[in-house]
Amino acid sequence: MVKDTVLAMVDKGEMLPLMEEFYTIQGEGYHKGTAAYFIRIGGCDVGCHWCDVKESWDAGTHPPTGITHIAENAATYSDTIVVTGGEPLTWNMEPLTQALKIKNLQTHIETSGAYPLTGVWDWICLSPKKNKLPVAPIYEKAHELKMIVFNKHDLIFAEEQAALVNKDCILYLQPEWSVREKVVPMIVDYVMQNPKWKVSLQTHKYLNIP
Repeated sequence: MVKDTVLAMVDKGEMLPLMEEFYTIQGEGYHKGTAAYFIRIGGCDVGCHWCDVKESWDAGTHPPTGITHIAENAATYSDTIVVTGGEPLTWNMEPLTQALKIKNLQTHIETSGAYPLTGVWDWICLSPKKNKLPVAPIYEKAHELKMIVFNKHDLIFAEEQAALVNKDCILYLQPEWSVREKVVPMIVDYVMQNPKWKVSLQTHKYLNIP
């Protein structure tokens, strides 16, 4: 396919820089323990220093892949599809979610919210980052707020973000994996004092699965 044609299709969301796709158990947040098919889209300029998939940042290293192919693969594995990144909202998610919905699949997204929300989603996990804050409209639509805690100052940021989401949004504090032994006691104590929050753990890492 001609390069210019491919780039035009990526711009429209008809092709996406696919980093990886895999069937596993959702390890985090509200749907933890659920079998799910993950679609990881390349491209992210949010730049979290503790990101565990930095190889996703450069979209140019991941092959543009047609959304029909992606949706067909997903449908053979699970009813629950999780689109993650990178930052998937870097791209237009409308064509992908339409392709998944045609197959009657549940569409979940994990996003920093740094770009406008596109696509049709059954579940939106919003995980804001300090260095590139969410765009305002996504706060009202988020189903869960997942705040990553690296140090005690992140609890202040978590409260600032919690004040912006809708009243039905479920609030999670999740320890950053590399400092979990230090911050888990702090999170547990904080949640016990502020029970509007729940603890989220990366259970897939404890289970040693993707």
